[in-house]
Amino acid sequence: MFFIKLKHITFALLLTEKVKELSKYNIDIYGLEDKQYDYDMESGDAFFEEMEQDLIEHGHFKTHVVLNKSATMIQLRFQTTGSVTLTCDRSLETFEEPIDSDERIILKFGDHNEELTEEIEIISRNTNRINVARYVFDFIALSLPVKKLHPSLRTEEDDFDLEDDEEEGTLVYTSGGQEGDEREEEEKIDPRWEALKNLKK
Repeated sequence: MFFIKLKHITFALLLTEKVKELSKYNIDIYGLEDKQYDYDMESGDAFFEEMEQDLIEHGHFKTHVVLNKSATMIQLRFQTTGSVTLTCDRSLETFEEPIDSDERIILKFGDHNEELTEEIEIISRNTNRINVARYVFDFIALSLPVKKLHPSLRTEEDDFDLEDDEEEGTLVYTSGGQEGDEREEEEKIDPRWEALKNLKK
């Protein structure tokens, strides 16, 4: 019985920590005047744990949010710097990847909530508070390279990319030659048409 109570207390504490961590990203918009506001937020591993995702486990970053409110919309600018720990796709070694993100999103007031595009959303006019944690995470994720390579391997990868570009250039160049070759082949094929004509005769 004591163990069950202790377990419930531990679970409750974890939920409290979750709420505490993500509550840093709450912005009360009800009653804000139509002007610019600035917010500074900072997080680490706990943030990535609470976002319930498996892309990033460890990291530390600071985000400066500039909020511009008007009668019809809220414009948000997120400037994030820091670093996260990633696993190299090739060597499986972990490494630190710097973050330097500067993104914007527009929240337009309307009768319902709806995502119009990646940069524009509609929020209800009755919304009192917004939580920007998901935006911060999404922008961090977007700033990461598609290929996660350890810095020691990146020069090699750049060389591969250059070779690929050169090959593509060669292919583009030779494609013109191939068209010429095809024309020559067509000219060589003409005697077959003559043979068909003979068959008709």
